[in-house]
Amino acid sequence: MDLISQEHNIKNPNTTLTTQPSSSSSSPPSSSRYENQKRRDWNTFCQYLRNHRPPLSPPSCSGEHVLEFLRYLDQFGKTKVHHQNCSFFGLLNPPAPCPCPLRQAWGSLDALIGRLRAAYEENGGVPETSPLGSRSVRIFLREVREFQAKSRGVSYKKKRKTVNNKQITQSSSQPPLQPQPQQHQHGQSIMSNYN
Repeated sequence: MDLISQEHNIKNPNTTLTTQPSSSSSSPPSSSRYENQKRRDWNTFCQYLRNHRPPLSPPSCSGEHVLEFLRYLDQFGKTKVHHQNCSFFGLLNPPAPCPCPLRQAWGSLDALIGRLRAAYEENGGVPETSPLGSRSVRIFLREVREFQAKSRGVSYKKKRKTVNNKQITQSSSQPPLQPQPQQHQHGQSIMSNYN
């Protein structure tokens, strides 16, 4: 049957060849872009944990290990994050170059954590014990968002909708975190290694 379809296409170029693979050589449907990215992210995270000293498995790692991974990824970032003493601190489009570091953008980190949380659950992890959803990771992401917003002059305020002359705030799936200064080793905040 395939041979007939191919010969028909040669004679009539306006038709397209639509052949179905036989059942013996069927392949799984192609994954979505999101699924492919999630798999790559999960493999990168697992490789990072295997290279850790001592080596770790995803169930045995903690929120602190996730933070180490996020800081490790900063070296591959492409977002200019100005220091507080930089003359361009708070400017969206600085007029000249400066020596401030390139970092991972908050939105990229937030999306990464979302994909890793989904992959963790797909690989048998319990959502309630996931290190990717730990309080320290949520606080870190919030602090990165706030610092980058100040540094780059970008607002991450919630968008408001107007319905029948009333403003309502779009709610997120999780309740907002209560701002509490988080102190860690030797009185350092989570962001101490970020600046």
